Amino acid sequence: MKFLHTSDWHLGRQFHNVSLLDDQKAVLEQIIAYIENNSVDALVIAGDVYDRSVPPTAAIEVMNQFVNRVCGELKLPIILIPGNHDGAQRLGFGSGRMRDSGLHILSSFEDMLNPVVIDSESGPVAFYGMPYNDPEVVRHHFKQSVTSHDEAHQFLSQQIRECFIPEHRNVLVSHCFVDGAMASDSERPLSIGGSDRVSHEHFVDFDYVALGHLHQPQKKGEDFIRYSGSLMKYSFSEQHQKKGMTLVELDENGFKSATHIDLTAPHEMRIIEGEMQAIVEAAKTDPKPDDYLLVRLLDNHAILNPMEKLRAVYPNVLHLEKPGMLVGVEQQMSQAKLARSEMDMFKDFFFEAQNGELSDEQETALKQIITQLNQQ
Repeated sequence: MKFLHTSDWHLGRQFHNVSLLDDQKAVLEQIIAYIENNSVDALVIAGDVYDRSVPPTAAIEVMNQFVNRVCGELKLPIILIPGNHDGAQRLGFGSGRMRDSGLHILSSFEDMLNPVVIDSESGPVAFYGMPYNDPEVVRHHFKQSVTSHDEAHQFLSQQIRECFIPEHRNVLVSHCFVDGAMASDSERPLSIGGSDRVSHEHFVDFDYVALGHLHQPQKKGEDFIRYSGSLMKYSFSEQHQKKGMTLVELDENGFKSATHIDLTAPHEMRIIEGEMQAIVEAAKTDPKPDDYLLVRLLDNHAILNPMEKLRAVYPNVLHLEKPGMLVGVEQQMSQAKLARSEMDMFKDFFFEAQNGELSDEQETALKQIITQLNQQ
């Protein structure tokens, strides 16, 4: 049995007011290409299919086209659960009818206890989907005294284990924050104060645990308890992460292997640091000047229209920081503590505006004006 584990697509997401949908479509095409050229038995999506509970129409259309190609044309079953960004009831609408077409949306507690069973050469594999739910929902539905995400997952895992059939291999699909795993800036917190953490020990009886929510690919506790990571990079803190999906293989004894499959978006997210002139020069030989960039300017003098200058060579600069301007400046910024005088700053401005230095006459006149203003 081989299947693909993915999560956190966040279709419809915007980043610094830039739509990422075209990039997401390009990455989804890579998933389809892999399925076309490799033998797999299922595709698992561990939550956060969309970026918000009421997704934009364009994002729904992208998902619809993807499902039509994978389930309709390639005849590969898709098994998915809602994450904390998804609206579970909206996502699960009509799911009972969709099962016959190969789309399995496990969006309720009833679905959770009725696994999707897929036959394979190594025997039947049961996929249990644990949709994201707050502890309050679990407490209300099951009339149990659970107060944290950890207690909720402990209880739900026990409910699933009671459904195990001896000859089945068992896969859990869940959307949660396993304690000790590494987070990224682009994830929405599930709670305040760390009460969203879940122990991996609740999952050790499964043959594989396909996790969603954390955007960095990683394993936690056991080799078979894994986050596939997000579809693509969604924050500058993820610039060095390798995004992709996980190819999971099970045999008659359970978990056999997990292999990371790279997925690459058309625009990477990168951070560039340096002085303006050096950054502009480096852009001339940069192989990917269209990437989404955060630029940290290290110049310690004023620059006229820095974003305009940067976007002339890097059109997708999305955020600009100027830490160089704060060198030698204390938090209480007063005139006496400024590292540069009014004359120095005006010289910087004049050079940027006119691409030249002040003449002796201009400098003398400016000194007189500054003196007069300070005396008022």
